[in-house]
Amino acid sequence: MTDGHDLSEAQLRPAEAQDLSEAQRRLAEAQDLSEAQRRLAEAQERVVAALVAGAAVPEGFDPERMRVQASSLVAKRRSVVARLRPDAAAAAGPDLVAEFAAYARSRSAPPPDYRTDADDFAAWLRERGRMPDPPRKPRWWSRFLP
Repeated sequence: MTDGHDLSEAQLRPAEAQDLSEAQRRLAEAQDLSEAQRRLAEAQERVVAALVAGAAVPEGFDPERMRVQASSLVAKRRSVVARLRPDAAAAAGPDLVAEFAAYARSRSAPPPDYRTDADDFAAWLRERGRMPDPPRKPRWWSRFLP
């Protein structure tokens, strides 16, 4: 004769096996999703590199459209940099478009923020003799000197 305890164990074993196979299925799905996410991230990196760092255009993308979009992104950066550093824009003068395009091509990737981009562009112009060194601020004690 079996007691209620044995019956419940027998009933739980198939359920546990079913739970285990369900957990394995979910793990396999999660691994597949993880692999798909990794491949998507790599594809996105290739697209971004083509747009901002001059890398090769990934397969399946129209090279002309990518060129136009990359040019648009450089123009956006240039306009923001010109607002943040009007002195750099003035120093570049009518050559601002060409100078900023050359500066952008000289970098493997844009800086992390617009302020850094603007300061780097000013330094780039300064290295080429297109922008004067910033004026030195007088020291606080210089007002006491004759």
